[in-house]
Amino acid sequence: MADEAMIYAETDFTVGEETILESGSPENSFMVVFEDDGDTGYLYGLDRSREGNPILDALHIYNVANVTDKHLPSKAQIVWSGDGNKSLLLINGYPHAAFDFAAKRGYCRTNFPPPDKKWTKYSHEWSDEVLELF
Repeated sequence: MADEAMIYAETDFTVGEETILESGSPENSFMVVFEDDGDTGYLYGLDRSREGNPILDALHIYNVANVTDKHLPSKAQIVWSGDGNKSLLLINGYPHAAFDFAAKRGYCRTNFPPPDKKWTKYSHEWSDEVLELF
């Protein structure tokens, strides 16, 4: 583990019901927002210091129609690394997506959508190595 990672936000929710869980970095202007809009789940990476649109990138988490146990209660948690530059989304304790803001990189298990090339040169492909950042 790098610096001490901590859970900064969590909520109980049901997949397919509108939910928003947001958490700002404890150290800087970065922020992540998990949103289930009833059809899809996404994790957004933001920089609150940017003028205009603060969204840096978006990571697809799931399509509600494809979640087999959506009727069961779930728990979403947002973890920040000790340096406040990396964030991880856990759903029911399972890592689904992460942002490494310092490296300008997002990771998600669906590798979708294509990343914003103005922000990153990397794909959204998942790698378990990202877990070593926490």
